[in-house]
This record gives sequence, structure tokens and C-alpha cells, in this order.
Amino acid sequence: MIGFSPLRRKLHLSMLGLAAAGSMLMAAATQAAEWPDRPIQLVVPFPPGSSPDTLARAIAEPLAKELGQAIVVENKAGAGGNIGTRYASRAKPDGYTMLLTINGPMVTAPTLYKKTLGYDPLNDLDPISLVGTSPNVLVVPADSPATTLQEFVRLAKEKPGALNYGSVGPGSSSHLGMAMLEHQAGIKLLQIPYTGFPQIITSIIAGDIQAGFMVPGVAMPQVNAGKVRALAITSLESSEILPGLPTVASQGYPGFESISWDAIFVPAGTPADIVEKMNASITRILALPEIKQKMAALYFTPAPSSPAELTKLVEDEKLRWDEVINRLNLSLD
Repeated sequence: MIGFSPLRRKLHLSMLGLAAAGSMLMAAATQAAEWPDRPIQLVVPFPPGSSPDTLARAIAEPLAKELGQAIVVENKAGAGGNIGTRYASRAKPDGYTMLLTINGPMVTAPTLYKKTLGYDPLNDLDPISLVGTSPNVLVVPADSPATTLQEFVRLAKEKPGALNYGSVGPGSSSHLGMAMLEHQAGIKLLQIPYTGFPQIITSIIAGDIQAGFMVPGVAMPQVNAGKVRALAITSLESSEILPGLPTVASQGYPGFESISWDAIFVPAGTPADIVEKMNASITRILALPEIKQKMAALYFTPAPSSPAELTKLVEDEKLRWDEVINRLNLSLD
């Protein structure tokens, strides 16, 4: 049998390589075209009944209609959301595992848990879209002498270290947000950790503690009932879902921002066409009036984004909160 000349052999191998590459591209295109052909798991790294869980279940049904397959919400709670986030980051990147999570596991956890986290948010997960944002609310007892943020700061300066506030634990947004305010305002408050926001609001109503940055779903019913007083919200600009409440930034602390957000990610390496299809579907459902209504009831504003915009948000937030965490010399390992 006559063998190939060196030149013909190179050409032959090149053609084989091109054919293989073409086959891979065709397979990827076919996979994206056929996706999804079975139910999709939507991992929520928090327990049933939590705000992220409620939001996930609100979008699961319309997203299932968009994609033509069931969306199964799977709660993987523990360690402030880190366990479920790690679980999702290690799933097969085939488009059948999505993660709906909040700031903490994506932004502050890598700095707070440098030794034990077990995942890298921006390397082990790919962004799909931001889902929604919500400010926190600075709340004081109804009979507090402070009726504005400026008056609260004045009180704190008159009694350094005498005023305390509730948080849901070191490293939480309720802790770090107050630490940022302390730094910007030049005040010192005493942190009292609680197991959850309902316990904090109960203590504020009773006057056992003097303040707290609260999630609006817990704070606003008590504000509206006159049992506590809201002094400020933590978004950079005024909020349509919390009308009439001034921002911290507008009361002498420009640039102050400490929002909660929920976003969807997938395991790193999920095919780009599937990522694009997911993003387009989420953008469409977040524009639905019924979804806007459900999110408003949770004090969330729909905020769809591109994957690149979500990446930038995570990076920018990490810079902001790393500064606070490092100033506190805080580690939870």
C-alpha cells in the first residue's frame, strides 16, 4: 500500500481536525437547540419560606412556561447560603442546574471564609441575570428621640458605645451595612446578634435595642402599624417600592449603598447558547405584570441584566464590602 507523502499526511490530519471541530460545534448547536428536554433544577441555598425561596417559586412557573419544561425548586440550605452555592457550582454544566442566590454567598463569603468556602464565585459559576433588588430599612423604636438619620447619628455621638443595634450575625448585611454607616458617620454602636430579623424587630418594638438595618418585608408591616419608625433606606436612590422614605445617601452620606439582590447563576462551562436562552427567558418573565406584582409584595424591584452586567455587579460589590470586612479584620473560618 502506498503511504501518504509528508505534505499529504499533514493535509489529511488537518482535514480530520477540522471535521472533528465541526462535529463538536454541530453537537453543541444541537444540544442548545434541543435544550431543555427534561426538568431543570433551580437550587435555592436557603430554607423554604425564606425570601430567596419565595422569589424562586414566584418565577419558577412562568419560567417553566417559557422554556417548556418543569422548574423544580431544590432547597439546599446551610452556612448562610454557602452550602447550596457550593453544591450548584459542582453540578454538571449542562443547563439542567440553575442557582438563585443572594449577595452573601457571591460577594462577602469569599473574604469571610477564605479557608473553608470550597468554591470561587466568579470561576466556578457563570452569571445569567440579576433578578431583583431591594433596599434595607434603618429602623428605630417608635418612641426613639431620633426622628431622622441625622438625629440618630447625633444621639450616637453624644453617647459613644451606648446605643446598640440588632444584626443577624457577624458578616451579614445587617452587620456590614451598619459598620459602613458607623465608619462614614464617625459613630460607635454595639452589635447584638440575633437568629433572625423577626427577633430583631421584636426587640426594637420592646425598646431592648435602639436600631437595626432590616429587610423591608419584616420592617414595613411594623412601620405601617406605628410600632417602629423608619429613618432611611439603603438604596442609592429613592425607591418606588418604599415611597416617601429618604435614603442614607441623601442625608449626608453620599455614595452610601447597601442593597440586597437576587440573581441566577449556572455551573461554569454551561454552553453559551444555553446561557443566552436562559437570559432571554428570564428577561421576558421579569417584564410580566404578575411577576412585578409578586416581587413588589416582597419589596423587590425587577432588575434583569446581561451576564456581563451581573459579573460587574459582583466585582464592584466585592470591592466595596472587602474594604469593610478588612477594616473590621473579620473572618468566619
